Amino acid sequence: MKLALASITLTAMLAVPFAAQAQAQFAKPEDAVKYRQAAFTLLGAHTGRVGAVVKGERPYDKAAVEADVAVMEMVAKLPWTAFPQGSEAANSKAKPEIWKEQDKFMAAADKMQGEIGKLSTAAKSGDLNAIKTAFGAVGQSCKACHDNYRNK
Repeated sequence: MKLALASITLTAMLAVPFAAQAQAQFAKPEDAVKYRQAAFTLLGAHTGRVGAVVKGERPYDKAAVEADVAVMEMVAKLPWTAFPQGSEAANSKAKPEIWKEQDKFMAAADKMQGEIGKLSTAAKSGDLNAIKTAFGAVGQSCKACHDNYRNK
């Protein structure tokens, strides 16, 4: 498990510098949409795993929760460069408010990343109650962004 966590950490360190360059890499708006949807799908999968532990649907395994949260923390940094102008018309659930309210949208992204950072601290502590509290705050930050910037 330590090897897996080290691998995730290395991947995160290597991926973050490229996230800022991602916007320039989209030849077509559809490419940006695919990129951000892939990031959100991966984020959702790992959030769901932690959520299952928080709800008592899966047994608590500290190492597994830490690994899932580490992936969440890394992936949460990726999708934001994939909202270039012109990608609002592509096959996406993104609301036009994203491009009209860029500052608010990015503030919501920063808030979510901050809450995931707190969840990471809680996961490392091994305190399941702290994990539950931090996970609730992550969920609220995700919901707020979905409510404001995502079509159903």
